[in-house]
Amino acid sequence: MASPPTNLHFVLFPWPAQGHLIPMVDIARMLAQRRVTVTIITTPVNTNRIKPVIDRATEANLKIQVLDIQLPFAKAGLPEGCESFDMIPSVAYVANMFLAMKLLEEPAEEMVKALCPRPSCIISDGGFPWTSDVAKRLDIPRIVFYGPGCFASLCLNVVNNTNVVDEIDSDLEYFALPGLPDRIEVTKPQALSWGKGNMKETKETFERTEEAEKAAFGIVVNSLNELEPKYVEEFAKATGKKVWCIGPVSLCNKRFEDIAERGNKAANHELDCLKWLDSREPRSVVYVCFGSLSSASADQAIELALGLESSYKPFIWFVRRTSDEFERWISEERYEERIKDRGLMVRGWAPQILILSHQAIGGFVTHCGWNSTLEAVCAGIPMVTWPHFADQFLNERLIIDVLKIGVKVGAEVPIMYRGKDKLDMMVKREAIKTAVEGLMNDEDEAHTRRKRAQELGEMAKRAMDEGGSSHLNMTLMIEAITEEVTKKTKPITDIV
Repeated sequence: MASPPTNLHFVLFPWPAQGHLIPMVDIARMLAQRRVTVTIITTPVNTNRIKPVIDRATEANLKIQVLDIQLPFAKAGLPEGCESFDMIPSVAYVANMFLAMKLLEEPAEEMVKALCPRPSCIISDGGFPWTSDVAKRLDIPRIVFYGPGCFASLCLNVVNNTNVVDEIDSDLEYFALPGLPDRIEVTKPQALSWGKGNMKETKETFERTEEAEKAAFGIVVNSLNELEPKYVEEFAKATGKKVWCIGPVSLCNKRFEDIAERGNKAANHELDCLKWLDSREPRSVVYVCFGSLSSASADQAIELALGLESSYKPFIWFVRRTSDEFERWISEERYEERIKDRGLMVRGWAPQILILSHQAIGGFVTHCGWNSTLEAVCAGIPMVTWPHFADQFLNERLIIDVLKIGVKVGAEVPIMYRGKDKLDMMVKREAIKTAVEGLMNDEDEAHTRRKRAQELGEMAKRAMDEGGSSHLNMTLMIEAITEEVTKKTKPITDIV
């Protein structure tokens, strides 16, 4: 296909959370590699997080710039410098962060107006519904980006547009979501863990998001057609929009530095884990990581520690957040000394793609965030699923029921974002041990799961290669915007 014209200019608005920012930066680079000019508008803290990757892109003559937009901390009631959801001190500030996002509309519009060349398209996270109004006022087509894949998005569409949840009284009863290609069963809290939420601010944002979607030019998804084909098709039908699956976008990272610094720069001690992995047998190590937002009580962290220890499987555990109580337990119980021959705990940012792609890794204990799910798929690694909140319970159903590359740990009750788990909701050490052993053993079922995961990994790579489905979808999305821009700039006599 012919290359797109060089005067296209895409403006990207990533939601200020690592799981949304990281893939949006990958999309920016993918667009720039197609000779499109790209402007990312985000806050200074997030700019600083992505700076190394963007600097390397500009050094490679890709046309990407990042513009800082200041958050109105005082007006929104946020602590100074709190610019990302992983920086929120407690759940009490979630509403304030949503308010801050809402207050960005006016300054963002002024920024977009001043851009040169004139923007051809806005790609904005679904969490910024006001970009729909900005796009309309400035007569620019807007494409929506949602963090999750088509499966979770379609499930959410069913929950919001049917009365299925209203008919369920129990919070513990599993029920089937109607109208889906597969039988997918969830509980009421799991179905409602993502979407409107319980706060006035989140409900307002979500309702505006639904309205803004109706006016969108299309939807771009970090997924591939072959991974969830029936769900891509049904999601497009349900929304009435063109859906372009252009992922897994993480595979656009080829250089070691880009992979190691994807989302944040890992400290030297965080990269030392690669040397530790080098000393392990192929496919023998379990990688444990729960993303940038999940948190756990000290009691739950202790159960996980004991469950991993009793599985007798080598493991590497990235502890993103910790507590004085948990650290005291580790010290008093001499836990790290006890596990030193086969376990490694790392406190900090995980260079996740580097770890998952290491030959020593054989399984992944994950919170089922969509980025982590896709990265495991790309690496051909089966998963122990431990969802916490939002779309994660739906992603678990995809992993277990549709892709069949996972083992459930038994987490049933959503833990609200930055909330704490209760004792009666905890996943016990015995369940953790059983799930890890089930994933890593030599039984036929485990072999089948591993083979399936490896096949999906190869499929994902093919989709991103030239001629693959995702590569083609990126071309088609750019061509659709080119056509739209050409239509708007044609003289009236030509149109007639």
